[in-house]
Amino acid sequence: MNSPDGTLADGQVVDRLASAVDRIREQLGQVIVGQDGVVELLLISLFSRGHCMLEGVPGLAKTLLISTLARTLNLSFSRIQFTPDLMPADITGTDIIEENKSTGRREMRFLEGPLFSNIILADEINRTPPKTQAALLEAMQERQVTVGRVRHQLSDPFFVLATQNPIEQEGTYPLPEAQQDRFMFKVMVRYPSFDEEFEVARRTTARMQDNVQAVVTPEEISELQAVVRETPASDHVLRYTLSLVRQTRVGEATTPAFVNDQLAWGAGPRAVQYLIIGAKARALMHGRTHVTVDDIAALAKPVLRHRIVVNFAAESDGITPDDVIDRLIQDTPTLEDELANDARFKAIFAS
Repeated sequence: MNSPDGTLADGQVVDRLASAVDRIREQLGQVIVGQDGVVELLLISLFSRGHCMLEGVPGLAKTLLISTLARTLNLSFSRIQFTPDLMPADITGTDIIEENKSTGRREMRFLEGPLFSNIILADEINRTPPKTQAALLEAMQERQVTVGRVRHQLSDPFFVLATQNPIEQEGTYPLPEAQQDRFMFKVMVRYPSFDEEFEVARRTTARMQDNVQAVVTPEEISELQAVVRETPASDHVLRYTLSLVRQTRVGEATTPAFVNDQLAWGAGPRAVQYLIIGAKARALMHGRTHVTVDDIAALAKPVLRHRIVVNFAAESDGITPDDVIDRLIQDTPTLEDELANDARFKAIFAS
C-alpha cells in the first residue's frame, strides 16, 4: 500500500478504492433507485470503520439498501427487529447447558446471538429499552460482547446500521445524546424525486429479478480501511475542522452569540475525529489523496446533527441542528490565510 519512501502510492490507492466503490454502486443500482447521497455516506462510514444511524419514514428502502449492501460485500448479515420486549441476551447470545454425548456430562456452551455478523441492521433501535440499546452500543464501541465474565470478540469488519422512524413516537425509547455519539453519521433518508419514484413503481410492480453479486471481499475492505487512515490531512484542514466543532460549545468565550442563543449543548472531540477520518475516505472516493475543507463541510451535517442539541427557544422557532450547521459553515473562512488571521479564530486556536 505504501511506496518505498513511506508515502501513499497515489494512483494505485485511488484506483483501488474508486474501483471498489464503482463495483458496489453498480450492484446496488440493480435494486436501489436513487439515494446516491445515502449510499455515499454508508460507504464512507464503512471505509472509516464507523457506524451509521438512518432516519426516515417507512417505505424508503432503508432495510433493502442495507441488506443489498451486505450482499455486494460478501459479508454476513443479521437483521434485528428491535421491540419493547427484546432483551440483551437476545442480541448478544447466551450460555446454555448442553450434554456432551461422548462423556454424558453437561457442559456450558456459548450460543452466539445475531451480533456475531459483519453487518448488523438494528431496525427501529428507538423501540427497545435502554438496557438492550446499551448492549448494542458496547458492541459498537468495543467490538466485543461480555456475557457473564467472558468477553467474546465480534467479527471483523463489523458495521452497525441502525434505523429510526421519526413518526409514531409513542412507546419509544429515544437514544440519549451520549449514546448517539457512538454513531459516526446520522443520515436523513428523504423522499425520492418524481423520476426516481416513477422507476420504483415500475420496477416493483413488474416481474423483475436482480442478479446482485459479491464484488468486494472482507480482506479488501480491511485493506482499504487501512489506506484511509494513511491519507494525509493538512494542518489547515485540522484547524478548520476544530474551528467548526469548537464553535458549537455553548458558554465558551469564543462561541458565537447565535450558538449560545440557539444551542443547549455542543459537539465533543469525537466529532472532530469522525469529520477528519470521514473526509479522508471521501477524498479517496472522489479521486484525491489529500483532504480539503470541502470534504469537511460536506460531512458536517451527518457528523454534527446528532451531536448538537437546540434549546427550547430555538426549537419553538423551527430552528434545526442543520440550520445551525449551515450558518457555522457560512461564517467560517475556508482559505488558510483568512482563517489564520481572523481575530475570532485566533482566539479559538489559543483557547
